[in-house]
Amino acid sequence: MIKNAPAIEKASLLHLNERKDGPFFKISKNPCITKTGRFLRKFRIDEFPQLINVLKNELTLVGPRPHKPEEVIHYPERYQHLILAKTGVTGLSQVSGSSSLPFLKELELDSYYLKNQSLWLDLKTITKTLLILFFDPTAV
Repeated sequence: MIKNAPAIEKASLLHLNERKDGPFFKISKNPCITKTGRFLRKFRIDEFPQLINVLKNELTLVGPRPHKPEEVIHYPERYQHLILAKTGVTGLSQVSGSSSLPFLKELELDSYYLKNQSLWLDLKTITKTLLILFFDPTAV
């Protein structure tokens, strides 16, 4: 991130938001990210420290991705249970389109995962994650 990135007003970046269907905020070419940061994100190197959090049992390997408080307050009632779930490094919504998914579809997939958790679903999700990571140039 560039110096003072958190101080940059989100309102000044709203016109760049690629998510138009809900409270999620996504900018693929975020002006707050440095060249080094873009490299780290492109090759997903920025995700590796999360594996330490998995080992410390602060995150799960597979589960819903965490959202910011200003996004969570917009969850419909039927998805409030997602707030209580332990978040994961990867998840069903990430391997199914991530930020290209409509807001409610992302919540629906996270909810489906929580209600249908199994070793098989985890293995499928991890496999899809690895395939996207190593073989999908559009994912970066």
